Amino acid sequence: MQAKLNHLKQIIKEMEAVVVAFSGGVDSTFLLKVAHETLGDHCLAVIGASETMPSADYNNALQQAKEFGAKFLVIETEEMGKEEFVKNPQNRCFHCKNELFTKLLGIAQEKKINWVLDGSNADDLKDYRPGMQAARALGIRSPLQEAGLSKEEIRQLSKKMGLSTWDKPSSPCLSSRFPYGEEITIEKLRRVEQAEALLKELGFTNLRVRYHQDMARLEIPKKDFLKLMELDHDTIVKPLKELGFTYVTLDLEGFRSGSLNEGIQIL
Repeated sequence: MQAKLNHLKQIIKEMEAVVVAFSGGVDSTFLLKVAHETLGDHCLAVIGASETMPSADYNNALQQAKEFGAKFLVIETEEMGKEEFVKNPQNRCFHCKNELFTKLLGIAQEKKINWVLDGSNADDLKDYRPGMQAARALGIRSPLQEAGLSKEEIRQLSKKMGLSTWDKPSSPCLSSRFPYGEEITIEKLRRVEQAEALLKELGFTNLRVRYHQDMARLEIPKKDFLKLMELDHDTIVKPLKELGFTYVTLDLEGFRSGSLNEGIQIL
């Protein structure tokens, strides 16, 4: 891991100045920390805020950037204004990342910075990630991949560096909760965000509320099944129905990141 970390620092050092797409998650926080320590004020973090980003994640990203003392900007991304995104095709993430990276490239050009970086890691190459296709098409660099760093290695290095995100659950954008073909609306996004916030208040951390029209499909780790089943109707079912769901179900396969990609051939 140390050799990979040294390689990552060398990659970033050779870039001289970078814009980092920063979401406050495990990967982008680790990347920003290393880039800021390596390049100082020649590292600029940019937070892309939109309706698809959970408000808790946005607030966390702001806090992390300030704690690092890194230069940062907040921009508004407008994927919800694009028909090709809200229709939610299988390559939805391509359109989202294309919107974000295009704006980051504009900022980099304005500030005469040669490179825009994202936090994709080596494990992402094993999953269906159309957002990486947008990154490659636009010339975005993924230095964590270039250094061969896996998610687990990033977590371990983050822990050694004292980063609070080292054990943070993955938190992809809210649009990932919808089956492909289900139109994405702001009202639906808010419903999912509120449902997941409710579960987190009840002590569940690693979770997804998958949106299936009038049904909420809850994904939590199997070890938490008993804890969930012990909750009474008024604690869990009633508030979720008040959000607009008719049915509340538990996925017996348990939590698994990217479950809506099951059956899709990785390109």
